Amino acid sequence: MFDNPVKNKAEVEKRLKVTTSNSTEGSWGWVKDYTGNDRVDWRPKDYWKSGTEVKVEMSLNGVDSGPGGGYFVRDYDTNFTIGKDRRLQVDLDAKKMNVVEDGQTVKSIPVSAGTPGGKKASWSGKMVLMSKEGTIRMDSQTVGLGDSYDKMVDYSMRVTWSGMYIHAAPWNAAKFGRENASSGCVGMSDSDAKWLFGTAQVGDPVEVAGSGSKGKADIGNGYGQWNLSWDEWKAKSALSGAAQNG
Repeated sequence: MFDNPVKNKAEVEKRLKVTTSNSTEGSWGWVKDYTGNDRVDWRPKDYWKSGTEVKVEMSLNGVDSGPGGGYFVRDYDTNFTIGKDRRLQVDLDAKKMNVVEDGQTVKSIPVSAGTPGGKKASWSGKMVLMSKEGTIRMDSQTVGLGDSYDKMVDYSMRVTWSGMYIHAAPWNAAKFGRENASSGCVGMSDSDAKWLFGTAQVGDPVEVAGSGSKGKADIGNGYGQWNLSWDEWKAKSALSGAAQNG
């Protein structure tokens, strides 16, 4: 994410390098973040393989980002290792979430997702667990839903910047597994939410399928790159859409 506009995207992208322990195929792509800022992400062709070691080098010191942006004054680098192959698969029609690890369903959780139709529907498609925020205040006015709710919510895990979460929703207990009746989030019992909060990791794919959603969220509204084909994603690179192997 960049605080200032990036006009010379190709020059900046040339200074970005991803190296992996298993030559994962991937490409950089430029998007507009939900905040309106320029953002560049590196997406593998397919989901990351568990255990992959990743090194990111950003040799940006002295690079001109273009008009309105200015020069970078330092380099950045980071290392991390990909965690367990875990996918949170929400079926809007069956009103359940399957937690799948290494291809095996380890838990099936009854849920109540967004109310079909209108602003209170859930987003669908492939997203990513962005953060685990715990107990937070949720105020419907901050997401354009008037005075629908204002309460403290436990075991909250963010899926989009626009306010879609997975969380405990004990007030909706009669709806779990029976009816999608939330204001857009995926709610479940306290016990299931506590288990999931202790199990899931930031970065886990969240796959929402079924009828009654409001469609796929914009890429910048969280991380929706997996909704694009590989060719569509490569085309978002400033370097002629060429794939980059790490």
